[in-house]
Amino acid sequence: MITGERMAAVDANAAALGVLRKQLMESSGHAIAREIKTVADPGARVVVVAGRGNNGGDAFVAVRFLDAYDVTTLLLGRADLIGTDIARENWDALQQADYDIREVPDSSALAADSPALDEADVIVDAMLGTGISGDLREPAATAAAAINTADATVVSVDVPSGFDADGGDHASNGVEADRVVTFHDTKPGLDDLDAEITVADIGIPATAERFAGPGDVALARPRNRDGRVFVIGGGPYTGAPALAAQAALRGGVELSFVAAPDSVAGEIQSYAEDLIVQPYGRDRLSPDQADDLVETAERHDDIVVLGPGLGTADETLEATRQFLESYTGPAVVDADALSVVPEVDTAATLVCTPNRRELARMGGPDTDSLRDAADEIEAFAADLGHVVLAKGVDDVITDGERTRICRAGTPGMKVGGTGDLLAGIVAALLEEADPLEAATAGAYVNGVAGERLAVSDALGVLASEMLDEIPAALWREADE
Repeated sequence: MITGERMAAVDANAAALGVLRKQLMESSGHAIAREIKTVADPGARVVVVAGRGNNGGDAFVAVRFLDAYDVTTLLLGRADLIGTDIARENWDALQQADYDIREVPDSSALAADSPALDEADVIVDAMLGTGISGDLREPAATAAAAINTADATVVSVDVPSGFDADGGDHASNGVEADRVVTFHDTKPGLDDLDAEITVADIGIPATAERFAGPGDVALARPRNRDGRVFVIGGGPYTGAPALAAQAALRGGVELSFVAAPDSVAGEIQSYAEDLIVQPYGRDRLSPDQADDLVETAERHDDIVVLGPGLGTADETLEATRQFLESYTGPAVVDADALSVVPEVDTAATLVCTPNRRELARMGGPDTDSLRDAADEIEAFAADLGHVVLAKGVDDVITDGERTRICRAGTPGMKVGGTGDLLAGIVAALLEEADPLEAATAGAYVNGVAGERLAVSDALGVLASEMLDEIPAALWREADE
């Protein structure tokens, strides 16, 4: 089962793998035509009621496979407002080939074509697909009412118009389908309908769901510049928390704070004037700071990054335990802080970002190939109870039930600091996305930022230079 939002991400990932949306539309249209042929004999009257998006485009393709039928296609709206290039191409193909196609610009114009619906043996509902919620507006509302009162078999494309495949907020005036041809996998709630459901394989590779891609980025990236990231790090090391905090800013948050020992606060601040550094006494994180840090993070609804540059002093690890035992919000746990996670009972929502060696020390598999050990890492995440983003040549991201592989990146990213960037990016995405989505997209964005910097597999990449590539990886690459 797959939601409408996730299906859009998988479509985009498939395109990035070379299976273009145009190919998928052709397969979808063929599947619709096959369904019609199962419910009506050649010569039957078929009316396609199509919207201006790809749902309508799927139906335009189907018409070309129904030459043995008496088919009329009604487009709700003007043809020059068809929303996608591939849907427009398939509409133009019907026009050039002299099929019976008609534009229905408004609900009053639909009345002129109502006899077509009244006389139909089959009506194809291709007005609205997934990603639509709320009651239908005109002219779709009038069309749905006419479809529901017609004495015809109603076949809906992907989902009935007005059916919400994400949140379940179904339209009160939606289409009542007799049959639904849905693509790739069933959608939540379809099995509850009083309709025959056909799941059509349209040729999407399994790797489009398994491998991270631009669709995952589009699904997780922030809609608004909002939120705060609170990096708790620094002490023995100063560059790590500065990189994580800057990466969070490049990932779209409004403000990025660093809580660090007073002895290194000035040095961390010197890396970037955009950071807000909040110093505390002592040379390293210790238990007497834990309660104040929790209070600050929760008062401001911060996304926490815990670990960059903290070190492994006993009192620092004890402070990390105390913080996680009390904190209830979202956090990315990285570097030295990872070692305490398996032994801590916490109500926080964690994304843990270990490298191969840190994963083994946490109790996960000790392996040279994270990708080959993906099932073991998934089992480890299930036992841990948190999302794990295991960093390697191929990253493995799992919540214990769902697992993604990220292949983006270059050998030059072995340089120190790239993991700190990743932690900051994931934290920024956690502002709006769920933990698995944020971790998957973050891994891909981080990898693409490295690829953009190193045009080939060249060495010499610096983490600080990758900062400038994060916005393009997050916004431009996902839309290409």
